[in-house]
Amino acid sequence: MQATPLIATVPLLAVALLLSACAGESTAAGGSGAGLGGSVVTDGSSTVAPLTDAAADLFAGVEPDVDVVITITGTSAGFRAFCDGETDISNASRSISDEEIAACEASGVEFTEIVVANDGLSVIISPENDWATDLTVEQLATIWSPESQGEITNWNQVDPGFPDEPLVLFGAGSDSGTLDYFTAAINGEEGEIRADYRASEDDDETVEGVAKELGALGFLGLSYVEENPGVIAAASIDGVAPSTETVQDGSYTPLSRPLFIYVNDTSYADQPQVKAFVDFYVDKALEIAERALVVPLTSAQITTAQEELKSLD
Repeated sequence: MQATPLIATVPLLAVALLLSACAGESTAAGGSGAGLGGSVVTDGSSTVAPLTDAAADLFAGVEPDVDVVITITGTSAGFRAFCDGETDISNASRSISDEEIAACEASGVEFTEIVVANDGLSVIISPENDWATDLTVEQLATIWSPESQGEITNWNQVDPGFPDEPLVLFGAGSDSGTLDYFTAAINGEEGEIRADYRASEDDDETVEGVAKELGALGFLGLSYVEENPGVIAAASIDGVAPSTETVQDGSYTPLSRPLFIYVNDTSYADQPQVKAFVDFYVDKALEIAERALVVPLTSAQITTAQEELKSLD
């Protein structure tokens, strides 16, 4: 499957009005009064986890006895658990691959993909770094390509105008959808990256590493930049900074992306608490995105998400 394209930005008020109208269709959004219990088991992306966590916090005000379990193992590992039937929802920062679809089919797991927010994958530097505030895609490829391993180790090797400062690299690990997206966008193929960077499935470790090193460079979701003002800074890419506006209108290229949840169709049909949570997640998508500091859906994307949700009924 191809990642769902981002659609031009619209006034947030219009989006909120449309979402509010749709919310009336869900008993969960208005409070089911059913006194639901049980659990909703999720796993996957560290980028989407704050969204699901925000959804769970809000949902607790409606159904306090439902336990929403959120595990963070990365998008790829999350899909493995999902296709093995171990989870109800897979949090994903990329669309499911053909191989993962085949694994789900082999296990008899049918699913529905729902886009729940947008993200600008950010290239981060130390706030004290005053030379790499605007980088080009070509420079990023020079830094991160497999051929650069052991060869590009100083900023002045990236550009002669940059200082003689060691280049220290941080980023997502091999199970991360963020790694897949970044490498496809910058190096032209998923997973193609130099091996001598400090990889972690925990984005907080990337934040901490970049914050401590003047010559550090890393990549992660925009929400982590917004959550850590003054600790890290986001570089512009070809003159465009990541923001709600540039992500929604598609001008922040090539690092804008949709964020997904994948719902196990059987869980949705057979477990009332899963259905209630997923309905709530979609109905409250704007409020959830605001809480998680993630770029919200556009009105067109909300319509699509509602259509995807209806297909589960």
